[in-house]
Amino acid sequence: MRRHITFACLFALALGVQAQEGGITPEMLTQIKGAYKHTSADKAIHNAMAGTSIAVLARNQERLANFDTNFSDKVVSHGITDQKQSGRCWLFTGLNVLRAQMMAKYGLSELTFSQNYCFFYDQLEKANLFLQGIIDTRMKPKDDKMVEWLFKNPINDGGQFTGVSDLILKYGLIPSSVMPETYSSENTSQLSNLIALKLREFGLQLRDDAAAGATVAALEAKKTDMLATVYRMLALALGEPVQNFKWTMNGVEKEYTPLSFYREFLGNDLDNNYVMLMNDPSREYYKCYEIDYDRHVYDGKNWTYVNLPVEDIKQMAIASIKDSTMMYFSCDVGKFMDSQRGMLDVNNYDYASLMGTEFGMDKKQRIQTFASGSTHAMTLMAVDLDANGRPKKWMVENSWGQDAGFRGHMIMTDEWFNEYMFRLAVEKKYVPKKVLDILKQKPVRLPAWDPMFAPEE
Repeated sequence: MRRHITFACLFALALGVQAQEGGITPEMLTQIKGAYKHTSADKAIHNAMAGTSIAVLARNQERLANFDTNFSDKVVSHGITDQKQSGRCWLFTGLNVLRAQMMAKYGLSELTFSQNYCFFYDQLEKANLFLQGIIDTRMKPKDDKMVEWLFKNPINDGGQFTGVSDLILKYGLIPSSVMPETYSSENTSQLSNLIALKLREFGLQLRDDAAAGATVAALEAKKTDMLATVYRMLALALGEPVQNFKWTMNGVEKEYTPLSFYREFLGNDLDNNYVMLMNDPSREYYKCYEIDYDRHVYDGKNWTYVNLPVEDIKQMAIASIKDSTMMYFSCDVGKFMDSQRGMLDVNNYDYASLMGTEFGMDKKQRIQTFASGSTHAMTLMAVDLDANGRPKKWMVENSWGQDAGFRGHMIMTDEWFNEYMFRLAVEKKYVPKKVLDILKQKPVRLPAWDPMFAPEE
């Protein structure tokens, strides 16, 4: 017995020595500290950084001059929307694309669709997606990766283009005057947190019932009762969606349902007429990919996309803009953003000179190390081409209000576009046959927890 104890002590000691070998020793600390020379320049920088934002100190002042806001090709837009304190950029972007089409088609000077109406059904459908996912995985252990992901992500207010298409094709559209915004639709965190808390509770109940031998039919009946609770929570906070409404255009009043309104004034085949494109250099190009559970509606479609070099995507974007057609666009908006001017430029800030070290990762490496990914959706609507037809800069219509950025828009240099653009939804008529043929491939399925596919907010 004593021999075993001695061996155990020696083994523990060996493990401790191994752990200590990876730590910062006094000798290492001396070496590390020696690299900091305490120069007069270092002192000046420290004094400045002690009381000033790093971004302010790193700003390239010369980039403030000659702020060019002219574009060779631009889709006409009217009115800037505002998602307020919500993660509904994906919804505002998708509806702004459709709004521009309807305004151009009927010569309207102003129009907005009800984001609140679509958001109501988005949250109800996501609640069902979660609960049905719990039923589908009822036989898996609690620490299964998919079960854990479901409980970590029961609901959110973010999303992507397939959410827009599935919701509209199922529930239609209505003008914003028919179901206006409420405090909770513009400030979504409290409502989403409460629904998420309730869904987690419901999820545990469903798993307990399944473990006790409940049939799938019994679980789905209970799910319906649970969704009734979610519906009431949504109706109290957002208002109950309308079934029928009257709307007047050009002096003619007519009664509509949300679906009849959409079919009469737009009627786009959102399911089949758009191709989702991605620029992700960490994965193989000219391949089709699908993200598991990356959808808003259980009976809808997962986000499926073609991964392409950025230059291929640009050509389709230019063709769409030249034909006066806006696009759903998403990017890593927070990188090198000058929010006051509404300028996205990799040269806006010189962090290397300020910190005395280069930040050298390329786009592929930033994706692989979780340093960059798609965070925000906007409406791509302008490009500035040089004499040879090459893009110099781009412009998007944002959903942060009229006073944000450049009159509610963001302007990005082509270099920034290369580095931080990720997704684009383009109508098929602007997509070359070789890209459409890629969609015939069986998609490579990626897991729901893939870091590139957090919902856009």
